[in-house]
Amino acid sequence: QVQLVSSGGGLVRTGGSLRLSCTASGIAFYNYAMGWYRQAPGNQHELVVAITSSGTNYSDITKGRFTISRDNSKNMVYLQMNSLKPEDTAVYYCNRHSINGPWPWGQGTQVTVSS
Repeated sequence: QVQLVSSGGGLVRTGGSLRLSCTASGIAFYNYAMGWYRQAPGNQHELVVAITSSGTNYSDITKGRFTISRDNSKNMVYLQMNSLKPEDTAVYYCNRHSINGPWPWGQGTQVTVSS
């Protein structure tokens, strides 16, 4: 079964940076487009950015600040977040980016941006 474990979150000030990592196991990782999602309290999961075989897709709210990358040899996907804002505060998860929907949500990582 799929296991997704995200890490690298923390508490930073406005304008700070964080690099998140996600390890995927139990799947042929290279076959899948992957995305980073976030969930703020009371909200549903929101796609932040995805990386597909044809490139990357950014949401308007993070374009220019966040960068996604992946290392298929390590079954890992990364999210470099710069110029963080308080509204970026959420729990961040990686998951597949697919019309079939996400796999079961794994362990997320808390990102808190103070003003």
